[in-house]
Amino acid sequence: MKHNTHCRHVHQLGSTLLELMVAIAILSVVSGAILSQLGQASQRIGAEQVKVDNFDEARDFVDQFFRDINQIGYPNGHIQNPPPSINSSAVAVGLVKISATSVWFEGDINGSGVVQSVQYIINGSGTCTLCLQRSAVPKITANPLTGQTAADWGTEVNDLITTTIFTYFDTNGNQVVALPADIVNNPATIASVKTIHISLTIQNNAVMDPKTHQPIQTSFEGEVSLNNCSMAAGGAMTC
Repeated sequence: MKHNTHCRHVHQLGSTLLELMVAIAILSVVSGAILSQLGQASQRIGAEQVKVDNFDEARDFVDQFFRDINQIGYPNGHIQNPPPSINSSAVAVGLVKISATSVWFEGDINGSGVVQSVQYIINGSGTCTLCLQRSAVPKITANPLTGQTAADWGTEVNDLITTTIFTYFDTNGNQVVALPADIVNNPATIASVKTIHISLTIQNNAVMDPKTHQPIQTSFEGEVSLNNCSMAAGGAMTC
């Protein structure tokens, strides 16, 4: 009787140990699957956060650009009699130079009465090839194109991969294709611009999408219509 009882205890102990090992194995598999899912979820969250950050960076740039360019051509030559030359530091000539990767214009962007020479351009400082940068300095009495010096470059957007940032349209909605153009050599083209379209694509090669295993890309577009009171055509305001 005692022998049978002992055998039963040994058998029960063996069964319990086996069941425990099976339970641990199942728990390990389930835990591994959960941890794997958590890891993938964390990667996706990180990727989405990068996209949000890039989108916010692009949006902030476009907002700054819109604020600046809303003051284009103000104060203009109509406030003085006789109208000043385009070289005067007291008057903003409007657009100065345009290209697919840059916009240069004049305006009182701070509301202080001081005309600023403003440039948005890729690698304006010469030290950041994939950055879209901004310079805004007080205009001096000199040629708007050749007499002004940009300074205090600030980086607005990093990791750009687009080759065309700015696209221009006239009052009829036709794309201005004769680029680059400037107020000295192509005044009629400069004076015709009514709308500027902005297209940004940002790609950080150090951050990969966990699904596609490709660098994350973020795109942003915007468009602004401007009161282009340009002094480009004939040295007189067109508005």
